Amino acid sequence: MSETLSAQCCVVGGGPAGLMAGFLLARAGVDVIVLEKHADFLRDFRGDTIHPSTLRLMEELGLLDDFLRLPHHKAYALSAWIGERQYKVADFSSLPGKCNFIAFMPQWDFLDFIAEHARALPNFRLLMKTEAEKLLFDGDRVRGLSATGPDGELTIEARLVIAADGRGSHMRDDAKLPVEDFGAPMDVLWFKLPRKESDPDESFGRVAPGRMLAMIDRGTYWQCGCVIPKGGAQELREKGIGAFRESIARLTPFLADRVDALKDWSDVSLLTVQVNRLKTWSRPGLLCIGDAAHAMSPVGGVGVNLAIQDPVAAANLLGAKLRGDALTDADVALVQRRREFPTRVTQAIQLFIQNRVVRGVLSADRPFEAPLVLRLFDAMPLLRRLPARLIGLGVRPEHIELNRDASSA
Repeated sequence: MSETLSAQCCVVGGGPAGLMAGFLLARAGVDVIVLEKHADFLRDFRGDTIHPSTLRLMEELGLLDDFLRLPHHKAYALSAWIGERQYKVADFSSLPGKCNFIAFMPQWDFLDFIAEHARALPNFRLLMKTEAEKLLFDGDRVRGLSATGPDGELTIEARLVIAADGRGSHMRDDAKLPVEDFGAPMDVLWFKLPRKESDPDESFGRVAPGRMLAMIDRGTYWQCGCVIPKGGAQELREKGIGAFRESIARLTPFLADRVDALKDWSDVSLLTVQVNRLKTWSRPGLLCIGDAAHAMSPVGGVGVNLAIQDPVAAANLLGAKLRGDALTDADVALVQRRREFPTRVTQAIQLFIQNRVVRGVLSADRPFEAPLVLRLFDAMPLLRRLPARLIGLGVRPEHIELNRDASSA
């Protein structure tokens, strides 16, 4: 038999956007159910960069000190190596306030932290091992969804369903919301390599003709992202893991003595890069946020932090209306009106870098000079504040304003 639950809001997806939406709405007094299909949050190679914009939200929630007790590595600057030359790109220490760094933290620790604080609220329910199956409609209006949990089938009735189930969102597809795809010239192969005390003490990128490698300092290991031409993973696999190890060693010589840690292709995960955006983020009874509304390029590592901005806006705009059962479709549409401009600007920057820089590097077959803008950032420290602000804070960052009047948006 199917069990029926009800809530004012049901959030699909226990990633950063979904858990933050559930936490912030519950904190605003809304009765919330969050569904997460896995039994835990332990996933390798998910976005682990917590930028100053998210750290400031933790500060506004009064949680920053507790948050920073979790294991993390601080990065106050980012740089890029082209050939044998290092170029300094962004200086986060120039940002005002004490949240002037990027915190590299495993995403599962971040999600466990948010879930722990959300569970302390009496009107928050997190259902693990529970997968949303399909939306339920009353005419054109979404009235809830069906799901499968550990004990069988569930029917969840909700005034609002928030789809935060990622770039492959089933809820978005079920709602038949059209997606605009902008394409990407690359994919990314993620893997881990041991780190030594004598290694460089900051995260950075390595660039050479036909190759790009991002390296994130995890303390005891490097999390590496090898940028490859779109659809090129199969060709690399056919050449063998040995050839891949050799290419990493040539690009980053100090890793040559440890690339054997990659035993086979099971040690390498493929991220298929997408850049897209919904034309309409909502329909009656449904709102899409995070990657379900706008899949971001890995350029700048801003995806998780941009996704977290959506639930902040949703809680600010919709919390009081949901709590008072006074929510209208026009209220829900305000979230897209609020968040679409920052999303469009961020994606435009990413697409420019993808098409003008990444595509050129991946197709190059001979050494090249660093782009002028990179040379300017390196030569003029004041200019490094611009990428620091764009990467660290983003365009029009949100703030916790749970009592805000939605009509003022």
